[in-house]
Amino acid sequence: MTGGRAINCTRLCNTAVSPTVKPLVFANFLAPNMTSVYAGVAARVGQALEVPAQLIEGSSFEQLRDGSVGVAFLCGLPYVRLCAERPGMLRPLAAPVLDEARYQDRPVYFSDVIVRRDSPFRSFDDLRGHSWAYNEAGSFSGCLLVRHHLLQMGETESFFGRVIFTGRHQESIRKVVEGAVDAAAIDSHVLGVERLRNPELASQIRVIASFGPSTVPLVVATADVPAPVQARIGAALCELGSDRESRNLLASGLIRRFTPIDDRAYDDIRQKLAAVDQRRAPSSSAGTR
Repeated sequence: MTGGRAINCTRLCNTAVSPTVKPLVFANFLAPNMTSVYAGVAARVGQALEVPAQLIEGSSFEQLRDGSVGVAFLCGLPYVRLCAERPGMLRPLAAPVLDEARYQDRPVYFSDVIVRRDSPFRSFDDLRGHSWAYNEAGSFSGCLLVRHHLLQMGETESFFGRVIFTGRHQESIRKVVEGAVDAAAIDSHVLGVERLRNPELASQIRVIASFGPSTVPLVVATADVPAPVQARIGAALCELGSDRESRNLLASGLIRRFTPIDDRAYDDIRQKLAAVDQRRAPSSSAGTR
């Protein structure tokens, strides 16, 4: 995650608002390649609610705990962890439906295992003893889902010959392209947007496995946002795509629309997290991570 650089959406909203009205602060805790899209989404929501809107790059989940952020674009894994830590702190508002046939018009995504196009690898099993890049430990698609897959195989991360953490999905992609590591698991939404914006990427990498589908990252509100305002934000998100301008905005991020989502939709992530945590508990056999 990057620092809290703010993108002021008031100009985009083109809404006359009293300077005494408290701005609605959105934060992006997801890949920075979606920042411009989420800034536009924040602007449209601010316009619908007739309040000033501001998007920042989330730097710490403390921003959710202390209420300095009102609305967040958030991965499902930190969402379920934060809900367990402080029940009632976050409310799910909506989730994107991604614009590709394999998502089947549902709020789901995949974790795509990529290798260099000229590599000899054809399946995940071929990666035994080879180098692997995680984006960050708090990522569901880039880390925990891989650990869960290894668990199902009866393996630990010693399956790989070398493991590094890159800090973000885009850096993992770069290291695979450059040959610095053999493979990585990438959020399929992030990968799709990278391919859209960098068409040459298709000739540089291959997907040799996909884990999922899993419930997609979501938009949440913090408890400091009044319930009626939460409901209006959720409705405004789900109305995006009803006009050409917002359709084009969403399409630039491979989003078809936003749809309402509830907490139970993330039970798939809870189940995988519980299985991995049980394996990693101190009582587990030696050598697991």
